[in-house]
Amino acid sequence: MDLVNRRLEKIAVSRMAESPVVLLQGPRSVGKSTLLRILADRYGGRLVDLDDPAVRSAVGDDPGLFVSGRGPVFIDEYQYVPVLLDSIKAELNRDGSAGRFVLAGSTRFDSLPLASQSLTGRLHRLEILPLSQGEIGGTRGSLVEALLDDPGATVSPDASATTRDRYTELIVRGGFPLALARTEAARARWFDDYLALCLERDLLEEGRVRQPAALAPLLVRLASQTAQVLNMSSAGRSVGLAASTASDYVKLFEAAFLVRLLPAWGRTLRSATGSRPKLHMVDSGLAARLLRLPPDKLSAHDPAALQQFGHLLETFVVGEVLKQASWMEHRPHVGYWRTHHGAEVDIVVEDGRDGSVVGIEVKSGSRIHAKDRRGLRVLRDALGDRFTAGVVLYTGPHSIRYKDGDAGIIALPVDRLWTSGIHGSSQ
Repeated sequence: MDLVNRRLEKIAVSRMAESPVVLLQGPRSVGKSTLLRILADRYGGRLVDLDDPAVRSAVGDDPGLFVSGRGPVFIDEYQYVPVLLDSIKAELNRDGSAGRFVLAGSTRFDSLPLASQSLTGRLHRLEILPLSQGEIGGTRGSLVEALLDDPGATVSPDASATTRDRYTELIVRGGFPLALARTEAARARWFDDYLALCLERDLLEEGRVRQPAALAPLLVRLASQTAQVLNMSSAGRSVGLAASTASDYVKLFEAAFLVRLLPAWGRTLRSATGSRPKLHMVDSGLAARLLRLPPDKLSAHDPAALQQFGHLLETFVVGEVLKQASWMEHRPHVGYWRTHHGAEVDIVVEDGRDGSVVGIEVKSGSRIHAKDRRGLRVLRDALGDRFTAGVVLYTGPHSIRYKDGDAGIIALPVDRLWTSGIHGSSQ
């Protein structure tokens, strides 16, 4: 497919004017290297590609040589030579001005202890995720920001034309740039190759896996738990691993951007799950491939397929919300919430400016029932003035503004995340 304009490009430029080091981190093959090269061309800086074994060897022999001098230095796959970060620190001790270095990597920065210690206070992280639906389609896609600023303005009198089958196609396609334009069979092969590369290069080469044969089965098991509170004992037991070992491997998966752990939200509102996170695969298309769910199988109407569709739709929506949050100037905190009495809100977005909150429920059905709004009502009543809006995202065509006992709650088609066409009514 053609080169996509990433929303984060302007953010990266802005952060280079503020911080000595900007780090672009995220999964493999999401466009980090492309964005790094765009920035290097823009600033005329030196580009160091550590994915090249020869360059990696040379940098390992004399890291200081590659970070000295004036002008920004752009370093790709920095995690392959962690000692380089000590040289960057020494260089910043001499000149700590903004925009000195831009790094890109496919391993979480905080999973590298030396890196965390070397550049504390001098580094700003930007997460590069698979493409959003807005980026793919060339639309702005800023529903999260609009909900925080003026939720009423998100209700429009236009009907959504996106069908359930189309949502299924989007879920299975995912957002990895290199997978988008492929046929179904070619995309399945690409995902298989991608997973093999991640397991072999990002996990097994690290030498931290004592039972490598369990990695792929565990990842499949985690995919089957996407959009659910993480049950480490169950996941480990299913593949013959102790819970502690499974926990270690999940941390590796998270460090390699294969899974994300959505935290339980609520500094002042206690969650029934305590600190246990909700598990989501980093990309719905990747999850669907791990579960061997092509569009025709996922769109079936048997109970198993309906449940899988619901979980994958929630993971798809969480991904879109996190992508939109990542390019906001005041990045919000995103989590989920569940009470001891069974009320739940799939996504809670807390404004980074004033602590106001938007709750989002994801429903796979084309109709919304009163029980679908229960969690949002409970959250609204608990938060009072901090509650900006409650939103039910569903697969139906119309938007609804609720009244009376459901005041402050609206319903929107899922595609409102990246389009503006919705039909308005009140209930």
